[in-house]
Amino acid sequence: MDQVVDKALRGMALLKVRNIRHWTDRTFSFNCDRPASFRFRSGEFAMIGLVVDGKPLLRAYSICSPSWEEELEFYSIKVQDGPLTSRLQHIKEGDEIAMRPKPVGTLVHDALVPGKRLFLFSTGTGIAPFASIIRDPETYEKFEQVVLTHTCRQVGELAFGHDLVRRISEHEFLPEVVGDKLVHIATTTREQSPAMGRMTDWIRDGRLAAATGAPLDPATDRVMICGSMAMLQEHKAICEELGFIEGSNSEPGQFVIEKAFVD
Repeated sequence: MDQVVDKALRGMALLKVRNIRHWTDRTFSFNCDRPASFRFRSGEFAMIGLVVDGKPLLRAYSICSPSWEEELEFYSIKVQDGPLTSRLQHIKEGDEIAMRPKPVGTLVHDALVPGKRLFLFSTGTGIAPFASIIRDPETYEKFEQVVLTHTCRQVGELAFGHDLVRRISEHEFLPEVVGDKLVHIATTTREQSPAMGRMTDWIRDGRLAAATGAPLDPATDRVMICGSMAMLQEHKAICEELGFIEGSNSEPGQFVIEKAFVD
């Protein structure tokens, strides 16, 4: 049996879990040890999960921590009948998760051509890769303004993003790097909050332009999008209507989307 387990886990890293936090009844985050040899670009994702019956059960998870951080941080939804998250949501400190140490993804600076403003559009746990990007000094070297938008149904689901921005303001060196370049817009679609509505509506009716100083413009702006499939398609359509060209690692453009989903 040991030989079977060893073969199934060949090439996997087993990482000890730290600092689990349940944000709502639908979301949680956790940190884990980072292998000394593991390198990634801010915005990438890794295949992580649990060992079930001697075999790794893995899904794509964006890495929330910036590339300079000593630990890896992940933010997850809870799906009660999901093959992985139905189990993962019950992890405890000291447990181990499995990770395939080969990060990938399109939500990286290399996939965008240079610009002045960076817009990060997210819904739900789609904020995860942007948690990495807005804590990366390179982001602020490349852009004059960084706009993070986070839209959820309920107010409580915005807590991860609010805490993220607070952590940046209290960090030992990030406030000096970030300055006043970061704009955080948090909206809800169901529960009443100070800012309501989907970002696609904000783009169309001018609210986003009012909040950031100017409407989206492919000449100056770059866009990253992460959320549900419907949200991705709607934002992509708007970007293309405005003349933005989609980019990739091999052919950088003016906007990129992420298509990794977790269950």
